[in-house]
Amino acid sequence: MTNGKPRILIIEDDDLMLNMLEDNLGRSGYSTSSAVDGLEGIEKFRKNDFELVILDLKLPKLDGISVLKRIKETSPEAVCVIMTGYGTVETAVQAMKIGAFDYLTKPFLAEEMILIVKNGLELQSLKKENMILKNRIGPSGSLVNIIGKSRLMENVFRLIESVAQYNTTVLVQGENGTGKELAAEAIHKLSPRRDGPLIKLNCSALPEALLESELFGHEKGAFTDAIRRKIGRFELADGGTIFLDDIDDMQPSAQVKLLRVLQQREFERVGGTETIKTDVRVISATKADLREKVKDGSFREDLYYRLNVVPVNLPPLRERSDDIPALAAHFLNKFNTAMQKDTELNPAVLQAMARYYWPGNIRELENLIERLVSLASSREITVSALPSYFLEKNEWKESSLDTVVRQAEKAHILLTLEHSGGVKKKAAEMLGISAKTLWEKSKEYGID
Repeated sequence: MTNGKPRILIIEDDDLMLNMLEDNLGRSGYSTSSAVDGLEGIEKFRKNDFELVILDLKLPKLDGISVLKRIKETSPEAVCVIMTGYGTVETAVQAMKIGAFDYLTKPFLAEEMILIVKNGLELQSLKKENMILKNRIGPSGSLVNIIGKSRLMENVFRLIESVAQYNTTVLVQGENGTGKELAAEAIHKLSPRRDGPLIKLNCSALPEALLESELFGHEKGAFTDAIRRKIGRFELADGGTIFLDDIDDMQPSAQVKLLRVLQQREFERVGGTETIKTDVRVISATKADLREKVKDGSFREDLYYRLNVVPVNLPPLRERSDDIPALAAHFLNKFNTAMQKDTELNPAVLQAMARYYWPGNIRELENLIERLVSLASSREITVSALPSYFLEKNEWKESSLDTVVRQAEKAHILLTLEHSGGVKKKAAEMLGISAKTLWEKSKEYGID
């Protein structure tokens, strides 16, 4: 920094664009330095300490992509914003794959540029802080409403505590039942936006037409059932946080509109013409690998990079078995209180739990504890109270991958049959397979 001002390097050969950037960044409180070709830009970057770099993709002597590669090789943590006034979005996406933080398509508004710079500098501060952040996790081994003492969860706690302080967009990734919503709540509660609203929306729970209305609202008469104006979730979340769960199930048309909100922080209600500005921190969650969905064309690549600024990866329960006793104790206390009981788990039950594969993760553990407490006829809950599938060949962690997969599949089928009351047609629907396939699987695994 220079005199407390963040230093920004601008690499641009167009005099008018360079002057515009220097003027707007200077008026916004930033210190700037400039270079008019790729080689000069690399030399200045290596000799000085810059918080952020803005560079054009079309540069003399060395093109912007090559400059970006050199900068990232010199300093992998460097935050770079690229500008493109030609070609297509694919060019900008290529730059983001290399490590660019964001991109601007010429012509752009000064406000849009300043917003991206502000977010980029916040990310830079986050990276620096995360390197020196002390462990502030209390002796209880929990963070807000997330329980865990394992090394994996300590790392998650540190990242959540750090990223919460900024408006950076966060993508929470994890299998079903790992606590993605709890992570989003923790980020919001630890953030400066804690006094603002936390608005949630499950993107898989609504058909495409209704999803856009829920996100952005609609005007009266926008469609057949629109008998009055509806305020959308983005409008309701203004000044706070919006949590978009199961973002991997979002339909293409909604993806386009969400991308615009992330880029410009504005939208129109369905059927409306009024442009609405919004100040919202976006946290999304996915159970699927979005990179694979980008490859198969079902998820926009540019949206993926907008959402995945800071990824928070939640480990499955099978990888954090050290946390099972604390989680089990939490749920035991919860259901003992609700049912006015005083049950306790025999140590052998916890040992069996530690060996189990947990295909349903924490949600499955919670459901199991509820079942054990509700059916308990004495104070101590013993191994005999566990479901039969839970105990069969329970040494999964020492098995081959093929064995683990087969046993997980069998356990999941048994659990689904239990939830369906033994009705195989209903169980097949819940599993997303045909009745014939379920019959074949049942025969293969010896399920009556």
